[in-house]
Amino acid sequence: METLTLKALSYRGFHGYYQEERDEGNDFEVDLTFKAPLRRAGESDELADTIDYQKAEEIVSSVMHGPSVKLIETLAKSIGDNLFESLPQVHELTVAVRKLAPPLDTETAHSEISMTWQRS
Repeated sequence: METLTLKALSYRGFHGYYQEERDEGNDFEVDLTFKAPLRRAGESDELADTIDYQKAEEIVSSVMHGPSVKLIETLAKSIGDNLFESLPQVHELTVAVRKLAPPLDTETAHSEISMTWQRS
């Protein structure tokens, strides 16, 4: 099983617990880690034998630019559910969502949630 990772996909989204966050927006990053049989792609050099980054990013973008939600947990679950359903060749998927500069009284780089999906 091979691992393919997309790191720090960047989005401006209107998500957050506080109304001000949903009105003004926040900056987010999303990491995707796919475990799938990808050696065939290394031999064939064909997109059909691997995970299509563009398709994956379009799914993430549709969630991040979709309706406002309050929690990064909700974003991660929606992204993961959609990706896992759309990419049947993936055996395991980890989605991490980071909210950059969350609204805290102390300086903080980000808050982050990570969720994993596995096929039986």
